[in-house]
Amino acid sequence: MKVAIITDQHFGARKNSKLFHDYFLKFYNDVFFPTLEKEGITTVVDMGDTFDSRKGIDFSALSWAKNNYYDRLQQMGVTVHTIVGNHTAYYKNTNEVNAVDLLLREYDNVAVYSESTEVKLGNLNTLFIPWINQENEANTLNTIKNTSCKCAMGHLELSGFRVNKQIVMEHGLESKLFEKFKLVFSGHYHTRSDNGTVFYLGNPYEMFWNDVNDKRGFHIFDTETLEKVAINNPYRLFYNIYYEDTDYQTFDSREYENKIVRVIVRKKTDTKKFEKFVDKLYSSGIAELKIVENFQIQESEDFEAFESEDTLSILNRYIEEAEISLDKSVVQKMIYEIYQEACEIV
Repeated sequence: MKVAIITDQHFGARKNSKLFHDYFLKFYNDVFFPTLEKEGITTVVDMGDTFDSRKGIDFSALSWAKNNYYDRLQQMGVTVHTIVGNHTAYYKNTNEVNAVDLLLREYDNVAVYSESTEVKLGNLNTLFIPWINQENEANTLNTIKNTSCKCAMGHLELSGFRVNKQIVMEHGLESKLFEKFKLVFSGHYHTRSDNGTVFYLGNPYEMFWNDVNDKRGFHIFDTETLEKVAINNPYRLFYNIYYEDTDYQTFDSREYENKIVRVIVRKKTDTKKFEKFVDKLYSSGIAELKIVENFQIQESEDFEAFESEDTLSILNRYIEEAEISLDKSVVQKMIYEIYQEACEIV
């Protein structure tokens, strides 16, 4: 049996941005649903963070999710197994109140898992593991210890895996707790990372600047052979353009329509030509433009930010190189959480 695994869809992201939802929809219409139909897939496992905000839902975002995702899955006869993630649990210390359970009760094809549960996918017994918190940690670890399932799928915060291309998580549970399984698939971290047994599958699309040029999509999993196949999302939203006295007249700006663009200036000897270059980008219908010309952090003469780095990677490297008595990994985690929250209110 083949099942589709998708995670961290974050419906309603970036304050229910139309730009982002249009970008998401292109993936679903052109990649996700056609693949389900082509492969004859009737089961989807959603490994968490289906909706973006754990505090509430914009009615427009909910309508979008139902009209463009859940209604279509129901019409196709697809069963959806939905695991509660940290973004869909209202409280931080319990999964009892969660968005997917409250918002999706009208769908008889959607099953929600707020506690560790053994589920049969085809002939494969699989342990679903939702977000681990203060209330369920003891029971979850006991279930992991005693289960006979060969495979686990969940929304886990494990140390030693990449949060994104720049950051490796140094907090969380140890992956050795999952050594008994042949395969573990997880959501939560948006970039793909694995240790040979535990696989973070990554989310379907770019959402922040640190996602640029990072492979995204979903996976097809064969429950008989235990083989997984990545179905990549070919569509991008974030683009870096490196300006080196680039000829605006020959520069093709058409692909940047409705994209978020960052122009990194390496060489600019003629201000008027640069302004015409920027004007051409605007005329192509870009959604947002950032221009980066100064890479120096003035507070430290010994630190240089490289043009290929994004904000988060610069901050983390700065912390790593700083002479401070605090636990640097703790500071980096705090910065990451603040950065993510800041991105969500833009």
